[in-house]
Amino acid sequence: MLTHIQIRNFAIIDELDLEIPPNLSVITGETGAGKSIVLDALSLAMGQRADAGAVRHGCDKADILASFELEHSPLAQQWLKDRDLESDHDCILRRVVSKDGRSRGFINGRSSPLQDLKDLGSLLINIHGQHEHQALLKKETHRRLLDNFSGNDALLKQTATLYKQWHEKRIYLNNLKTHFAENSDRAELLHYQVQELETLNLQEGELKDLETEHKRLANAEKNQESCQSSLAILSDSASQNNSSPSDAITDQLSLAIRFLEQCTPQDDVLKQSIDMINSAYIQIEEAADTLKHYLDSFDADPARYQELDQRLSIIYQLARKHKTTAAQLVALHQQLAQELDTLSGGDEKLEALADECATLHKKYVEIASKLSTKRANSAKKLSKAIGEQISRLGMPKGKCQVTLVPLDADNDSSQGISPQGMETVEFLVTTNAGQPLKPLTKVASGGELSRISLAIQVICAEQSELGTIVFDEVDVGIGGGIAEVVGKLLRHLGKDAQVLCVTHLPQVAAQGHHHLHVNKQTKKKLTHTRITSLSNDEKVLEIARMLGGLEITDQTIAHAKEMVTSA
Repeated sequence: MLTHIQIRNFAIIDELDLEIPPNLSVITGETGAGKSIVLDALSLAMGQRADAGAVRHGCDKADILASFELEHSPLAQQWLKDRDLESDHDCILRRVVSKDGRSRGFINGRSSPLQDLKDLGSLLINIHGQHEHQALLKKETHRRLLDNFSGNDALLKQTATLYKQWHEKRIYLNNLKTHFAENSDRAELLHYQVQELETLNLQEGELKDLETEHKRLANAEKNQESCQSSLAILSDSASQNNSSPSDAITDQLSLAIRFLEQCTPQDDVLKQSIDMINSAYIQIEEAADTLKHYLDSFDADPARYQELDQRLSIIYQLARKHKTTAAQLVALHQQLAQELDTLSGGDEKLEALADECATLHKKYVEIASKLSTKRANSAKKLSKAIGEQISRLGMPKGKCQVTLVPLDADNDSSQGISPQGMETVEFLVTTNAGQPLKPLTKVASGGELSRISLAIQVICAEQSELGTIVFDEVDVGIGGGIAEVVGKLLRHLGKDAQVLCVTHLPQVAAQGHHHLHVNKQTKKKLTHTRITSLSNDEKVLEIARMLGGLEITDQTIAHAKEMVTSA
């Protein structure tokens, strides 16, 4: 139950602290005084959308706080407990909206997402707006009202979940079927390409070795000649059988060493030179030996060269064919083999997916059938209850029938099912004797629609387990004796629940257990809205104002007092 609401700098309210009593509290005031502003602020605390226009002119932010007592709200208590937000049997929802339109929400002092405020708010309070009867013209509203009346939340969630799973799986299956022929062609091509690469059997790192060896053999003759010429320069081995003096570097170095060793006396500088020439002699000798070994073991195998040339030619040709580099062929082979594996067994995958779809559809039908049965049973009860209420609201011959219309099963895309079940719901009414039942859009006038809407809202509110129910001018289009009936209905509803009702009708206001009055004042060119709780005498004067014109007479006051006393 809502116990207190605090509003700061919202719309034309600068500051408001209001204690909310139990039972039926009516809220009245002149047109434009701001009766609905309090409910708008309450909606913001429940997580509804906000904008910068909500902030009072000249202020930085609006601050709204709503306090609830949860002793008789077990669902809300459990919701808070599950999120470690509980605080005894109390709950405080707070919303702060800045002048730039940004806002923050709090639950029991802890910053919370606005969706959490909405979810918790739906367990605490139900607000029926003054334009609710317009929504009654939509079939989706009919379905929602019936499900609320039936208490179908759990079944609806299961139905929606199973539908989503079935729908997603079915889309996937249909896509596979659509592309199955393409996949088959692709698999055939992949099989050929993978087989071709498997025949090549190129190994990681093999290409580099092949290219190195191929390059060496391609230049074998030239390399051999170059090595022999170099060896002749380095060593005398090439001129051992030549009678002329040797020009080999090793012979020249040997001669240089002998000349230096003949110098007398020998000093340290000469010794260093001799050592360095000796070192050079040794290194050149080692280089010459290496070249001799290379030439001795040199094998310019033409057959091997041809083999390498042929293999490299195949490798480069395949790389061009696949529009890649030779170095990427090994990775390409792995990639194509993996794709082929994915496409393999298409028939089996289609069959498995079809089985999954069938299983999900069966589970869906099982749950949705329970939902349909529950709706059908509740539809009879709701039809009777609405008929009785609209009879009391000035349409004695009025009747209502809540009908269930199965979805079109011929539509292959949905197969006659939806996230909300296997049928649509429609309210059929007649307001006059002898007239057939027809949809609301074809029968009800504006005033009749308002009364039917109010009857439905009151019935649904009676079924609600929420502690607080709010009606915002739902009596529009109603007057006279019917207005008194409406007031009595709301008063009856307020015996077991907390009801807030914004009204412009004295017949409804007279039925309130408590009376809150809204007035607008202007001070120093600034407009302020004030709300006060009226005493019994003040209540009589306010109802007299609502009954009378510009001048309130003693007779008007007497009439107002009679209405309050009668209530």
